Amino acid sequence: MEDQIVWARSPVRLDLAGGWTDTPPYCIEHGGTVLNLAVDINGQPPIQVFARLADRPELIMRSIDLGIEERVRTYEELDSFGRPDSSFGLAKAAFALAGFLPRFQPDFRFASLEEQLREFGAGIEISLLAAVPKGSGLGTSSILASAALAALGDLCGMGWDRNALFTRTLALEQMLTTGGGWQDQAGAIFRGIKLIETVPGLVQKPTIHWLPEHLFGHDYANRAILLYYTGLTRLAKNILAEIVRGVFLNSPSHLAVVAQIGANAAAAAAAVEKCDYDLLAAAIRNSWRLNQQLDAGTNPPEVRQILSRVQDHLAGAKLLGAGGGGYLLMLAKDAEAAVKVRQILTLTPPNPRARFVDFSLSDTGLQVTRS
Repeated sequence: MEDQIVWARSPVRLDLAGGWTDTPPYCIEHGGTVLNLAVDINGQPPIQVFARLADRPELIMRSIDLGIEERVRTYEELDSFGRPDSSFGLAKAAFALAGFLPRFQPDFRFASLEEQLREFGAGIEISLLAAVPKGSGLGTSSILASAALAALGDLCGMGWDRNALFTRTLALEQMLTTGGGWQDQAGAIFRGIKLIETVPGLVQKPTIHWLPEHLFGHDYANRAILLYYTGLTRLAKNILAEIVRGVFLNSPSHLAVVAQIGANAAAAAAAVEKCDYDLLAAAIRNSWRLNQQLDAGTNPPEVRQILSRVQDHLAGAKLLGAGGGGYLLMLAKDAEAAVKVRQILTLTPPNPRARFVDFSLSDTGLQVTRS
């Protein structure tokens, strides 16, 4: 209806173990195994998209966190999502996948975007909000893409379920040339803590094994397990290209490490299933070691300095995502040790942007509702 707003909101994901096994071509040849959490930050799902009908036959895109806007009135303007200078490449690609570009719709019969929108009955306005810093390591870009697709799919009556959103987000990332694997959107689309697996093949269909939430419930979350924004950013695209190159070339060292990463994800899931905090901490330490073995730049000097100041109080720690910056997950030895970690890094932060944030497991994953 003309006065309704479609509201998609999503948690982010924390990758405990298995990241890189979800990335083509490795997952296509060997399958992927990832253990991650869907979490809200400071009590809210940090990725949100609002979509509504517009009076004029145009596509309006706004970024709430960046404070920018763009209006698209032609197919040529919409077909610019692959350009580096396109501020709304993600939103434009989502519109394309929803059928608003001729090559994405069979039997296309419209002479212009204006004609198509007039037959549709209205223009469309979409507003994006990512309430976490860029380069956070929480899978923000992929999750924002899945939320945008979910909002547009609902508004346009596409009937996309969670599995369809998973697949279309993979396609959208290829359209943007950012590449990447499937764990980011899978980690947020699906609720809670889970082991996600795929089998070898071009079609990557996730199998979800949900695990008990005890280790990330009130006894541990934010009391012994801490989430800390380092204030540092590092974009994953260059890292991704180098590691994918090694896998394409069948580099024995790359393939061996990624295989160990997958096995460690299964070991971490077993620790969660047993509700064994010490075993989980050991798996987190191993995850961090293997990530550094795959890419030495994962642990730059600035991060090593942060960890060295609190190392005596930690049972395990790792940077989330591709590493190098963003959020740091720390498992303290106990609640008392966690208090000391908080005190040390809060009293003398490494930079003005560094800070602790509270997190909680999302029991919904991606949600879409209408006003």
